[in-house]
Amino acid sequence: MDDDRAIDLNGMVAAVKWQTAKKSLYARVLAGVALGVAVGVLRPDWGVALKPLGDGFVRLIKMLIAPIIFATVVVGIARVGDMRRVGRVGLKALIYFEVLTTFALLLGLGVGHLVAPGGGLHINPTTLDAHAVDTYTTAAKHLTGIDFLLGIIPTTVGEAFVGGDTLQILLVAVLVGAAASKLGPRVSKFTDVIDELGEVFFQIAAFVMRLAPIGAMGAMAFTVGKYGMGSLLSLGKLIAAFYVTSLLFVLLVLGLVARWVGFGIWSFLRYIREDILIVLGTSSSESVLPRMITKMETLGCAPSVVGLVMPMGYSFNLDGTSIYLTMAMLFISQALDIQLPVIEQLGLLGILLLTSKGAAAVTGGGFVTLAATLSATGRLPVAGLALLLGIDRFMSEARAITNLIGNGVATLAIARWEGALDRDQLRAALAAGPSPTSADSRRALDADTLEE
Repeated sequence: MDDDRAIDLNGMVAAVKWQTAKKSLYARVLAGVALGVAVGVLRPDWGVALKPLGDGFVRLIKMLIAPIIFATVVVGIARVGDMRRVGRVGLKALIYFEVLTTFALLLGLGVGHLVAPGGGLHINPTTLDAHAVDTYTTAAKHLTGIDFLLGIIPTTVGEAFVGGDTLQILLVAVLVGAAASKLGPRVSKFTDVIDELGEVFFQIAAFVMRLAPIGAMGAMAFTVGKYGMGSLLSLGKLIAAFYVTSLLFVLLVLGLVARWVGFGIWSFLRYIREDILIVLGTSSSESVLPRMITKMETLGCAPSVVGLVMPMGYSFNLDGTSIYLTMAMLFISQALDIQLPVIEQLGLLGILLLTSKGAAAVTGGGFVTLAATLSATGRLPVAGLALLLGIDRFMSEARAITNLIGNGVATLAIARWEGALDRDQLRAALAAGPSPTSADSRRALDADTLEE
């Protein structure tokens, strides 16, 4: 009886330590964001100078993405041993991504018409500074469908890891995993080594995540210090409409998907709230990719599904970016008093379904995609992008957060569709919150346990 009480006491102490660590991480990231805003407002020059803190944190995470994706996908496919299943999961993911992207584009278009954020501005296109967007229009010229498809294939195997292109890494990992699956027990030691390497990089990610509050503070201080709160106020109607539309998409569209899977969207948002805060500070959903891979597995998704769907989603399932694209397009047309007939708007939607996939790995991807679309149609002047330059950084946070949530829900949905989701584990994990249940370094990624 005394032993049982000792075990219960130890469990209670561990639970208290975990809750303390979890709340501490959440509070520190929130404090970092708040401090960054304060510095940007009070001392803009200091805020701009803090930019390397945010950039450094994001680069540390990006450094780990390639080996983590490679290890996760290779081990998942090699141990499943069924390439037909891998192909089936990939096809289901692509179908899901296109359907949800279409919903996002249509929702952005509908709200853009309802709110008309650019109405009444009556801006003369000849007064716009076209040179201000030269960087984006130059990049947009290279966004063709053929180039995008060929770009998925690296020139060498090493190029995929050097360049850090997610789709190239995914392709190499799928091929290596397929080969390991075909060879079976003969390469079991190779598979075990890759799995152990993955564990090492997950643990490194756990170390790096301790810097999240500092990274969030630096990135937020730069954003506010560089562009100022005045940028928010001058085009506040568009920003507010975009944030509200993104929230509606998460609660209504993704909420319906979540209900079909078997969980509530609010419980999922609580589960990933720390990740949302980190993305808010850094404006990059990639900054939490290793954590999201871990959390999806903890929620009961098969590792083989997580390893394939999550990286694909970062290139093909950009719900927040899709909402932004249609709303920004309508804003430019309304601000410049250029009427777009319904048939042209639908045509632009069709183009956006393609171009939104091509800029996933490009810095300022949303801006580049919009520039590519405007260039392809010739209906709206590309110089109209200059109207959005001052506020794009503020809108990027909502884009990244919506993309993050969308990819998490997508992974759970594909796992449910494929019959690779433990729904009892899902409900239990959401009820308990992200908690380490073993010494597994992947779960340690969520715990921030090194502090205790």
